[in-house]
Amino acid sequence: MTQIQKADGMNYAPQGKPRPVVKAGEFGFAAAHLDHGHIYGQCNGLLEAGAELKWVYDPDPKKVEAFVAKYPQAKVARALDEILADPAVKLVTAAAVPCDRGPLGIRVMQAGKDYFTDKTPFTSLAQLDAAKAAVATTGRKYMVYFSERLHVESAMYATDLVAAGAIGKVIQVIGLGPHRLGKANRPAWFFERAKYGGILTDIGSHQFEQFLTYSGATDATVTQAAVGNYANPDKPEFEDFGEASLLGDNGTSNYIRVDWFTPNGLGTWGDGRTVILGTKGYIELRKYLDVARDKAGDNVYIVDDQGERHVNVAGQVGFRFFGELILDCLNRTEKAMTQAHAFKAAELCLRAQLAARKIA
Repeated sequence: MTQIQKADGMNYAPQGKPRPVVKAGEFGFAAAHLDHGHIYGQCNGLLEAGAELKWVYDPDPKKVEAFVAKYPQAKVARALDEILADPAVKLVTAAAVPCDRGPLGIRVMQAGKDYFTDKTPFTSLAQLDAAKAAVATTGRKYMVYFSERLHVESAMYATDLVAAGAIGKVIQVIGLGPHRLGKANRPAWFFERAKYGGILTDIGSHQFEQFLTYSGATDATVTQAAVGNYANPDKPEFEDFGEASLLGDNGTSNYIRVDWFTPNGLGTWGDGRTVILGTKGYIELRKYLDVARDKAGDNVYIVDDQGERHVNVAGQVGFRFFGELILDCLNRTEKAMTQAHAFKAAELCLRAQLAARKIA
């Protein structure tokens, strides 16, 4: 597996090996609203699973030009309606400004297409409720690119280890999601509270999705949450630090910390880590590198009654989510991710954000 722009989280777009699950031309998709660089990771995953990229749309010609340079097979749409009118398009993937993702998804689903958005999928509970209603009436999917698990081989490897009972019953999940700010290169919306939704809503969404996956909880209560702006007084609506604790409906515990304080000396955009504690052992993921020891990512540390193990799984696991999503769209199944799971992860990040006290 090669990794593009490893120092720059905004344009981090993992690439894996092609593992098509459909024949050529069997599953057409379109990309729209290219406001975040994650759109490239979303498209890479779908293309590697055999999907055909038919269209691209964005109101900004420069974004479209850069996209077509990478994916010349995409036909440029003059408006979103042109994509939505094409019966060959089964799914629309998008990375709009966060506050626009919910309304865009409803428009896509009402046109009879499935929707695959960058995280965070919503910036308010009202948007979540509206999307739930649209899913119920249209029967379409509202799927979310929770890339810090779905597009990370060590995180998918841990998904299988935990499901197989490798560390017994999970008791607690700790998720650390530091990011490099790259302030000068961020668009204006990135710093506007109403548009990005707050740090727990935005990058915190990854961590809550992982908690639900690894713990097996289907719901949770926010027991504490806090946000702060420690180092960006010139951007008063921005939050550069966030933390939260959850209690799962099955008694599991969760603590997350997200921040924009990755130092320039780190060799990647963030030292993302996950620690999963079970009754019979624990797993630690050092996702993007092993600090001062190894530039390679996808390091899995496992400790149990048999001993201590370190496994590097880069290039060994792949990214099965995308193929499973394509087959789910064709077969109307829920193997990749259930709709309830995607919506619950979204709800938890919104509730944590609403509950957060300001500490700086």
